[in-house]
Amino acid sequence: MNTASHPFHGILLILAAGLVLASHDGMAKYLALSHPLILVVWARYLSQSTAMLLLFGPRRGLSIVRTSHPLLQLIRGLCLVAVSLLFVSSLRHIPIGEATAVLFLAPLFITGLSATLLRERVSRGQWGAVILGLLGVLVIVRPGGALFTPAALLPLGAALCLAVFMLLTRRLSESDDPVTCNFLSSLVGSLLMSLLVPFYWETPDLHDGLLLSVVGGVAMFGHLLLSHAYRYASAATLAPFTYSQLIFAVLVGLVAFGHVPDGGALLGIAIVIASGVLSVWVQRRTA
Repeated sequence: MNTASHPFHGILLILAAGLVLASHDGMAKYLALSHPLILVVWARYLSQSTAMLLLFGPRRGLSIVRTSHPLLQLIRGLCLVAVSLLFVSSLRHIPIGEATAVLFLAPLFITGLSATLLRERVSRGQWGAVILGLLGVLVIVRPGGALFTPAALLPLGAALCLAVFMLLTRRLSESDDPVTCNFLSSLVGSLLMSLLVPFYWETPDLHDGLLLSVVGGVAMFGHLLLSHAYRYASAATLAPFTYSQLIFAVLVGLVAFGHVPDGGALLGIAIVIASGVLSVWVQRRTA
Protein backbone atom coordinates (compact mmCIF):
# COMPACT_ATOMS: atom_id res chain seq x y z
CA MET A 1 0.00 0.00 0.00
CA ASN A 2 1.22 3.46 -0.84
CA THR A 3 1.82 5.20 2.49
CA ALA A 4 0.20 8.38 1.22
CA SER A 5 -2.71 6.71 -0.63
CA HIS A 6 -5.34 7.14 2.11
CA PRO A 7 -4.59 10.48 3.82
CA PHE A 8 -8.11 10.80 5.26
CA HIS A 9 -7.66 7.50 7.14
CA GLY A 10 -4.33 8.73 8.47
CA ILE A 11 -5.86 12.01 9.66
CA LEU A 12 -8.68 10.18 11.45
CA LEU A 13 -6.15 7.92 13.19
CA ILE A 14 -3.95 10.85 14.24
CA LEU A 15 -6.99 12.65 15.66
CA ALA A 16 -8.02 9.49 17.53
CA ALA A 17 -4.46 9.20 18.88
CA GLY A 18 -4.61 12.78 20.13
CA LEU A 19 -7.86 12.08 21.98
CA VAL A 20 -6.54 8.84 23.52
CA LEU A 21 -3.25 10.41 24.64
CA ALA A 22 -5.02 13.45 26.10
CA SER A 23 -7.35 11.06 27.96
CA HIS A 24 -4.29 9.21 29.26
CA ASP A 25 -2.91 12.47 30.61
CA GLY A 26 -6.25 13.15 32.28
CA MET A 27 -6.11 9.74 33.98
CA ALA A 28 -2.52 10.39 35.06
CA LYS A 29 -3.48 13.79 36.52
CA TYR A 30 -6.42 12.31 38.41
CA LEU A 31 -4.25 9.54 39.87
CA ALA A 32 -1.32 11.84 40.67
CA LEU A 33 -3.57 14.18 42.67
CA SER A 34 -4.38 11.42 45.16
CA HIS A 35 -1.52 8.91 44.93
CA PRO A 36 2.30 9.03 45.08
CA LEU A 37 3.92 10.06 41.79
CA ILE A 38 6.24 7.03 41.78
CA LEU A 39 3.25 4.67 42.13
CA VAL A 40 1.46 6.26 39.16
CA VAL A 41 4.51 6.16 36.89
CA TRP A 42 5.33 2.59 37.96
CA ALA A 43 1.80 1.45 37.11
CA ARG A 44 2.01 3.23 33.75
CA TYR A 45 5.15 1.39 32.67
CA LEU A 46 4.31 -1.97 34.22
CA SER A 47 0.90 -2.11 32.53
CA GLN A 48 2.40 -0.99 29.21
CA SER A 49 5.18 -3.59 29.39
CA THR A 50 2.65 -6.31 30.26
CA ALA A 51 0.33 -5.29 27.43
CA MET A 52 3.17 -5.24 24.89
CA LEU A 53 4.49 -8.59 26.10
CA LEU A 54 1.05 -10.18 25.71
CA LEU A 55 0.50 -8.55 22.32
CA PHE A 56 3.90 -9.07 20.68
CA GLY A 57 5.74 -11.61 22.86
CA PRO A 58 4.13 -14.81 21.50
CA ARG A 59 5.04 -13.93 17.90
CA ARG A 60 8.43 -12.35 18.42
CA GLY A 61 9.90 -14.33 21.28
CA LEU A 62 13.33 -13.14 22.44
CA SER A 63 13.68 -10.93 19.35
CA ILE A 64 11.49 -8.38 21.14
CA VAL A 65 14.51 -7.47 23.33
CA ARG A 66 17.24 -7.90 20.71
CA THR A 67 19.05 -4.60 20.08
CA SER A 68 22.25 -3.50 18.38
CA HIS A 69 22.76 -0.62 20.82
CA PRO A 70 21.86 -1.64 24.40
CA LEU A 71 23.47 1.44 25.97
CA LEU A 72 21.55 3.84 23.71
CA GLN A 73 18.35 1.92 24.46
CA LEU A 74 19.04 2.28 28.19
CA ILE A 75 19.62 6.04 27.87
CA ARG A 76 16.50 6.35 25.73
CA GLY A 77 14.46 4.50 28.36
CA LEU A 78 15.81 6.71 31.15
CA CYS A 79 14.91 9.81 29.13
CA LEU A 80 11.34 8.57 28.80
CA VAL A 81 11.13 7.88 32.53
CA ALA A 82 12.32 11.46 33.14
CA VAL A 83 9.62 12.74 30.77
CA SER A 84 6.94 10.83 32.69
CA LEU A 85 8.13 11.92 36.13
CA LEU A 86 8.46 15.58 35.16
CA PHE A 87 5.26 15.81 33.13
CA VAL A 88 2.99 13.89 35.53
CA SER A 89 4.44 15.91 38.39
CA SER A 90 3.59 19.11 36.50
CA LEU A 91 -0.04 17.97 36.14
CA ARG A 92 -0.39 18.27 39.90
CA HIS A 93 0.13 22.03 39.60
CA ILE A 94 -0.68 23.00 36.00
CA PRO A 95 -3.82 22.41 33.88
CA ILE A 96 -3.50 19.67 31.25
CA GLY A 97 -3.87 21.97 28.24
CA GLU A 98 -1.17 24.38 29.32
CA ALA A 99 1.25 21.61 30.38
CA THR A 100 0.71 19.76 27.09
CA ALA A 101 1.40 22.94 25.14
CA VAL A 102 4.78 23.33 26.87
CA LEU A 103 5.56 19.65 26.20
CA PHE A 104 4.92 20.24 22.50
CA LEU A 105 8.07 22.37 22.43
CA ALA A 106 10.01 19.09 22.17
CA PRO A 107 10.12 19.06 18.32
CA LEU A 108 11.40 22.63 18.42
CA PHE A 109 14.05 21.74 21.00
CA ILE A 110 15.20 19.05 18.56
CA THR A 111 16.08 21.86 16.17
CA GLY A 112 18.31 23.48 18.78
CA LEU A 113 19.91 20.19 19.83
CA SER A 114 20.51 19.21 16.21
CA ALA A 115 22.38 22.46 15.66
CA THR A 116 24.43 22.41 18.86
CA LEU A 117 25.08 18.68 19.44
CA LEU A 118 24.83 17.16 15.96
CA ARG A 119 26.21 20.17 14.07
CA GLU A 120 23.34 20.01 11.60
CA ARG A 121 22.48 23.01 9.48
CA VAL A 122 19.44 24.89 10.79
CA SER A 123 17.80 27.61 8.72
CA ARG A 124 16.65 31.01 9.96
CA GLY A 125 13.07 29.90 9.50
CA GLN A 126 13.57 26.94 11.83
CA TRP A 127 15.19 29.16 14.46
CA GLY A 128 12.23 31.52 14.01
CA ALA A 129 9.85 28.66 14.79
CA VAL A 130 11.82 27.86 17.97
CA ILE A 131 11.69 31.48 19.14
CA LEU A 132 7.97 31.68 18.34
CA GLY A 133 7.33 28.51 20.36
CA LEU A 134 9.20 29.87 23.37
CA LEU A 135 7.21 33.10 23.05
CA GLY A 136 4.03 31.03 23.15
CA VAL A 137 5.14 29.41 26.41
CA LEU A 138 5.89 32.84 27.90
CA VAL A 139 2.38 33.94 26.97
CA ILE A 140 0.95 30.83 28.67
CA VAL A 141 2.85 31.22 31.96
CA ARG A 142 2.97 35.07 31.82
CA PRO A 143 5.48 36.51 34.31
CA GLY A 144 3.42 37.64 37.25
CA GLY A 145 0.55 35.30 36.36
CA ALA A 146 -0.81 32.33 38.31
CA LEU A 147 1.22 29.80 36.29
CA PHE A 148 4.50 31.69 36.67
CA THR A 149 5.86 29.37 39.37
CA PRO A 150 8.76 26.90 39.60
CA ALA A 151 6.23 24.20 38.59
CA ALA A 152 6.23 25.69 35.07
CA LEU A 153 9.79 24.38 34.70
CA LEU A 154 8.55 20.78 35.05
CA PRO A 155 6.88 20.45 31.62
CA LEU A 156 9.75 22.48 30.13
CA GLY A 157 12.23 19.92 31.49
CA ALA A 158 9.97 17.14 30.21
CA ALA A 159 10.02 18.71 26.74
CA LEU A 160 13.82 18.83 26.77
CA CYS A 161 14.07 15.17 27.85
CA LEU A 162 11.50 14.25 25.19
CA ALA A 163 13.62 15.98 22.56
CA VAL A 164 16.65 13.86 23.53
CA PHE A 165 14.40 10.78 23.52
CA MET A 166 13.20 11.60 19.99
CA LEU A 167 16.74 12.16 18.74
CA LEU A 168 17.79 8.76 20.13
CA THR A 169 14.69 7.23 18.53
CA ARG A 170 15.77 8.63 15.17
CA ARG A 171 19.24 7.16 15.67
CA LEU A 172 17.99 3.74 16.79
CA SER A 173 15.38 3.49 14.02
CA GLU A 174 18.24 2.85 11.61
CA SER A 175 19.06 -0.48 13.27
CA ASP A 176 16.37 -1.58 15.77
CA ASP A 177 12.75 -2.63 15.27
CA PRO A 178 10.14 -0.05 16.47
CA VAL A 179 8.39 -2.65 18.64
CA THR A 180 11.71 -3.51 20.28
CA CYS A 181 12.42 0.16 20.91
CA ASN A 182 9.02 0.74 22.52
CA PHE A 183 9.15 -2.43 24.61
CA LEU A 184 12.68 -1.77 25.89
CA SER A 185 11.82 1.80 26.88
CA SER A 186 8.77 0.61 28.84
CA LEU A 187 10.85 -2.24 30.34
CA VAL A 188 13.49 0.22 31.58
CA GLY A 189 10.73 2.27 33.18
CA SER A 190 9.15 -0.80 34.76
CA LEU A 191 12.40 -2.05 36.26
CA LEU A 192 13.54 1.34 37.56
CA MET A 193 10.17 2.24 39.06
CA SER A 194 9.86 -1.25 40.59
CA LEU A 195 13.02 -0.51 42.60
CA LEU A 196 11.49 2.72 43.94
CA VAL A 197 7.80 1.90 44.37
CA PRO A 198 8.16 -0.13 47.63
CA PHE A 199 9.23 3.10 49.36
CA TYR A 200 6.11 4.91 48.11
CA TRP A 201 3.57 2.09 48.15
CA GLU A 202 -0.02 2.98 48.87
CA THR A 203 -2.80 0.45 48.33
CA PRO A 204 -5.44 2.05 46.08
CA ASP A 205 -9.18 1.37 46.24
CA LEU A 206 -10.84 -0.76 43.56
CA HIS A 207 -11.67 2.17 41.25
CA ASP A 208 -8.19 3.70 41.32
CA GLY A 209 -6.60 0.25 41.17
CA LEU A 210 -8.41 -0.42 37.88
CA LEU A 211 -7.25 2.93 36.50
CA LEU A 212 -3.66 2.22 37.55
CA SER A 213 -3.82 -1.17 35.83
CA VAL A 214 -4.94 0.23 32.47
CA VAL A 215 -3.20 3.61 32.27
CA GLY A 216 -0.15 2.18 30.50
CA GLY A 217 -2.32 0.22 28.08
CA VAL A 218 -4.14 3.44 27.16
CA ALA A 219 -0.80 5.12 26.42
CA MET A 220 0.30 2.14 24.31
CA PHE A 221 -2.98 2.22 22.36
CA GLY A 222 -2.49 5.92 21.63
CA HIS A 223 1.02 5.35 20.31
CA LEU A 224 -0.15 2.39 18.20
CA LEU A 225 -2.76 4.68 16.61
CA LEU A 226 0.02 7.17 15.86
CA SER A 227 2.15 4.48 14.24
CA HIS A 228 -0.70 3.22 12.09
CA ALA A 229 -1.60 6.74 10.98
CA TYR A 230 1.74 7.02 9.19
CA ARG A 231 0.90 3.91 7.15
CA TYR A 232 -1.87 5.84 5.41
CA ALA A 233 -0.45 9.35 5.06
CA SER A 234 2.92 11.07 4.92
CA ALA A 235 4.52 12.69 7.95
CA ALA A 236 4.26 16.10 6.27
CA THR A 237 0.50 15.64 5.78
CA LEU A 238 -0.11 14.51 9.36
CA ALA A 239 2.24 16.87 11.23
CA PRO A 240 -0.24 19.77 11.64
CA PHE A 241 -2.92 17.38 12.92
CA THR A 242 -0.71 16.11 15.76
CA TYR A 243 -1.50 19.41 17.48
CA SER A 244 -5.10 18.26 17.87
CA GLN A 245 -3.86 16.69 21.11
CA LEU A 246 -3.56 20.21 22.54
CA ILE A 247 -7.23 20.89 21.78
CA PHE A 248 -8.28 17.55 23.28
CA ALA A 249 -6.12 18.26 26.34
CA VAL A 250 -7.96 21.53 26.90
CA LEU A 251 -11.31 19.70 26.54
CA VAL A 252 -10.23 16.95 28.99
CA GLY A 253 -9.18 19.63 31.47
CA LEU A 254 -12.57 21.32 31.07
CA VAL A 255 -14.72 18.18 31.33
CA ALA A 256 -12.75 16.25 33.97
CA PHE A 257 -11.38 19.05 36.14
CA GLY A 258 -13.54 22.08 35.34
CA HIS A 259 -10.57 24.14 34.19
CA VAL A 260 -11.37 26.89 31.69
CA PRO A 261 -8.21 28.38 30.10
CA ASP A 262 -8.14 32.16 30.10
CA GLY A 263 -7.58 34.22 26.97
CA GLY A 264 -3.82 34.42 27.53
CA ALA A 265 -3.47 30.65 27.85
CA LEU A 266 -5.50 30.07 24.69
CA LEU A 267 -3.39 32.64 22.84
CA GLY A 268 -0.19 30.97 24.03
CA ILE A 269 -1.44 27.52 22.96
CA ALA A 270 -2.34 28.96 19.53
CA ILE A 271 1.18 30.44 19.22
CA VAL A 272 2.77 27.08 20.10
CA ILE A 273 0.62 25.38 17.44
CA ALA A 274 1.59 28.06 14.92
CA SER A 275 5.29 27.58 15.72
CA GLY A 276 4.98 23.84 15.09
CA VAL A 277 3.16 24.34 11.80
CA LEU A 278 5.76 26.94 10.78
CA SER A 279 8.56 24.48 11.55
CA VAL A 280 6.90 21.80 9.40
CA TRP A 281 6.36 24.27 6.56
CA VAL A 282 9.99 25.45 6.66
CA GLN A 283 11.28 21.88 6.61
CA ARG A 284 9.02 20.95 3.69
CA ARG A 285 10.15 24.02 1.77
CA THR A 286 13.80 23.26 2.48
CA ALA A 287 13.33 19.65 1.38
